[in-house]
Amino acid sequence: MTKSQAIKHFGSVSALAKALRVTYEAVRQWDDVPELRQYQIERITLGALKAEQKSQAA
Repeated sequence: MTKSQAIKHFGSVSALAKALRVTYEAVRQWDDVPELRQYQIERITLGALKAEQKSQAA
């Protein structure tokens, strides 16, 4: 998921931060949603937003 998708789902950066129990500033610093936060968001949204699978090197 992208940062903008997560923000859109929650309605604001503040609401996303509150759902994750992190600060507004922490969310604002992300270029991309960190992998573990993606899984947390997937769980919180009951799968409405899906974590991206990282491709593994061979």
